[in-house]
Amino acid sequence: MSNAIQLQPAFVLHRRDFRNTSLLLDVFSARFGRLGLVAKGARRRSAPAGPLLQPFRPLLLSWSGRGELRTLTGVEAAAGPIELKRSRLLCGFYLNELLQRVLARDDPHVQLFDQYTGSLQALAADADSDADEATTLRQFELQLLQELGYGLVLDHCVDDGSPIAPHCRYRVDPESGPCKFDSSADAAPNAEPGYSRPPAPLLHGSTLLGLASGALDRQGQREARELLRAALRPLLGDRPMHSRTLYQQYLKLRG
Repeated sequence: MSNAIQLQPAFVLHRRDFRNTSLLLDVFSARFGRLGLVAKGARRRSAPAGPLLQPFRPLLLSWSGRGELRTLTGVEAAAGPIELKRSRLLCGFYLNELLQRVLARDDPHVQLFDQYTGSLQALAADADSDADEATTLRQFELQLLQELGYGLVLDHCVDDGSPIAPHCRYRVDPESGPCKFDSSADAAPNAEPGYSRPPAPLLHGSTLLGLASGALDRQGQREARELLRAALRPLLGDRPMHSRTLYQQYLKLRG
């Protein structure tokens, strides 16, 4: 990798104060993936870069150095900020937290960068539909899993290869894929004493097909959320997602 990188499309995922006048940035770039940057002096009132270094703003960033933490050398606005309001802002924070938690440093994901940009733009659209929010989040989660090598099987049953039928129900193991739901087998005791893995989510075929096509009804939103959480759990670990907690608090306040 070159020691000096110029004007790369990127977003700030997270920023925090560093020393007296600087910022520590967690950045997601199109060509270089996720990386850490020091923005020296960015908190000074006279620093023009400070106001630009905000989440959800398309940027062109330049940096230099090697190792875990590089030095920011230039900032330009690639476009105006993507305005996220109310619950959409919390959804944006969720996307950022996901990327911070599961992406390794210096691992490029160009398609995921495009999906992230499109997801922010979709969340910023005028529609206030919760369904639109849910579909945007699930599609991003699907792409994230695909990019990391954990893509989900959504179009066929893995036990016999048959296509997914909308009105059938399936147990969906994120690691292997959908199997036709057998209530008698489901009721049987687990053959491995002490085995504590939770059962694979139970989904209607219409939900799997809706995930694949990007169209989910209310039932599909609930089932898809359960499946994607199960699929992401091994990557996220047991530490709670801060953005999920904030979203639940928002829903309670909204009534």
